Amino acid sequence: MTTITYIEASGQRTDVDVADGWSLMQAAITSGVDGIIGECGGSCACATCHCYVDEARLGELPPPSPGELDMLANVAAERRANSRLACQIKASPLLEGLILTLPETQE
Repeated sequence: MTTITYIEASGQRTDVDVADGWSLMQAAITSGVDGIIGECGGSCACATCHCYVDEARLGELPPPSPGELDMLANVAAERRANSRLACQIKASPLLEGLILTLPETQE
């Protein structure tokens, strides 16, 4: 298990223990984190799991795929240099303590 911290737009912080291999979108939805919708179920086809990854740790993630970059072009909230789709980030021990901040809107 890997602990990931989600910070909702309201400022609410939620620590979630995520099974290795699970997407951070799956973990957020299962744990009732407000601000992740995941309309496409994690198939990288909707951008409703947009999040901002802690900039200090962004380099620890695999780079976004071309498909993820295409979806990030359609996010509802401001796209930033640290924008990612939570469905494309898989939990692993290397991500222990990672912080994701959620935008004010997904749609």
